[in-house]
Amino acid sequence: MGETEATAQRAAGDGRIPVVPGFARRVAGAVRPPGSGAVSPKAAGKALRGKVPRSAHSSLALPAGRPDAVQAVEESNRGRVPGLTPIRVGRMAATPFAFLRGSAGLMAHDLTGTPVTGVGAQLCGDAHAANFGLYGDARGNLVMDLNDFDETVFGPWEWDLKRLATSLVLAGREAGADEDTCRQGAYDTVGAYRRTMRLLAGMPALDAWNAIADEELVSYTDARDLLGTLERVSAKARNNTSARFAARSAEECEDGGRRFVDAPPVLRRVPDAEAAAVAAGLEGYLATISEDRVPLLARYAIHDVAFRVVGTGSVGTRSYVVLLLDHRGEPLVLQVKEARPSALSAYLPQVGFEVPAVAHEGRRVVLGQKRMQVVSDILLGWADVDGRPCQVRQFRNRKGSVDPAALAADQVDDYGRMTGALLARAHAHSADPRLLAGYCGKNAELDAAVADFAVTYADRTEADHAELVQAVRAGRVDAELGV
Repeated sequence: MGETEATAQRAAGDGRIPVVPGFARRVAGAVRPPGSGAVSPKAAGKALRGKVPRSAHSSLALPAGRPDAVQAVEESNRGRVPGLTPIRVGRMAATPFAFLRGSAGLMAHDLTGTPVTGVGAQLCGDAHAANFGLYGDARGNLVMDLNDFDETVFGPWEWDLKRLATSLVLAGREAGADEDTCRQGAYDTVGAYRRTMRLLAGMPALDAWNAIADEELVSYTDARDLLGTLERVSAKARNNTSARFAARSAEECEDGGRRFVDAPPVLRRVPDAEAAAVAAGLEGYLATISEDRVPLLARYAIHDVAFRVVGTGSVGTRSYVVLLLDHRGEPLVLQVKEARPSALSAYLPQVGFEVPAVAHEGRRVVLGQKRMQVVSDILLGWADVDGRPCQVRQFRNRKGSVDPAALAADQVDDYGRMTGALLARAHAHSADPRLLAGYCGKNAELDAAVADFAVTYADRTEADHAELVQAVRAGRVDAELGV
C-alpha cells in the first residue's frame, strides 16, 4: 500500500475526510490552459502575453464576406414573429447604441477577426452597458448585476469585455459627451475589469465567489457621481413588482379573478388554445426549479396569459406574461420567453471554441445565468410551449436599470467602472481569476488597447446604423418607428 493510500485510510478511520487526489485538477480542468502542467495559473496567464500581446487587442480586421447591416438584421429576424420584426428594426434604427443592442450576432462575426487568448469563460454574450441593472433577491433586497442572458455561452472572455467597452463609447456619444470622455469611459471599464480580477485572484476562493457586495460597489469603483442616479433607480425598482404590473395591466372579472387588458402593440391577450399551451408548458417547468420552490408555486392558480413584446434584441420572439393569483388574490407574474440559439454559437469554432450540443435552449440560458450571477431569481427555470424552448422567470422582480445613454458626461466613466467590475466578477465564476489576472497584469496596457478597439468599433457601428437608416428611408426594409 502506498503512503498516500495509507494516509487516506487512516483519515477515514479517524472519521476525517481524506484528501481526494486530483479533485482540484478535475474540477478546474476546463479552465486550465493546455500544457500548463504544474505552472501556477498566474504564471500561465503571464505566459499568454507572449502568444497574444495585450496591445494586440486594439486591432480590428473585419472578416471576409461580412454582411451589410440590412443583411445582418434580416438574418437575425428569421424565425421571429413576422408582424413584430418592423418594431425591432425601428428600435434598432433609433440610434447607433440601439443598433449595437440588436446586433450581437454581427459583432460576434466581426470579433472572429480579433485576437483571443484561448481562455474561456461563461459569457453573457450581449454584455452591453444597458444589460446591467437592479433586481430583487429572495428577501426583496436589491442586487446589481448582469441581467440579460439570451446569448449566454462559453467562449473567449475578451468578447464580452470588448462589447461592453464599445457600448460605453456609443452610449456616451448619444448622451452628448465629448470624444475624450467616451474613450475614457471605455478605458475605465477595462481598468475596473482588470483591477477587480486581480482583487479576486488574491482572495480565498469562497470569498472571491461572493465578492464586491452591492453596498460596497460604488465606493470600490469610485463611482460616487452615480449615487444620485442609483438612488433614483433603486427607489423606482422597489415599486416595480408583479402587484404593480397587474394593477396597471389587468382588470377584475365577474367571478373574482383577473385578466389582462389589451394594450397594443406591446400587450395583447391570446386565444384560449395559445393560453392553454403556455399553461401546459408550465407543468414541465415545475420539474426544472428547485424542489423546495414547488410548494410555493402550488399556492397559486393561473388566471390569464398575454403576449408581451420585449426589449430591442428580443423583439419578435414569443414572449408571454402569465398572471397567477394566490388565495388572497395577490398576484405573481411569470414571464415565459422563447429561447433561441445563442447568436454567438456559429462563430465560436472559428476562434477555437467548441460549441457543445444544446439539449434545450431555455436550459442553456438558465444555467448560464446561474453561472454568472451571485444571486439569481429563485423561480428561474425552463419549459416548452408548442415545441419551442422557453425560459421562465419572475416578471418585474423589482427590476431597475440605468439608461447609459442618458447619463451626464461626468457619469460615463463611473458607470463604466461599475459595469467593468461586475463583468469581472461574473467571468470569475467560470474562469480562474488568477489566470486572467496574470494575463491582464498591473499596468494599463490592456485598458488602452481595448479602449482603442472600442472607439474603432463604435465608428463601425455608426456606419452600420447609417446603412440601416438609409435602407428604411428607401423602403428596402420595413420599420415601425417610435414603438
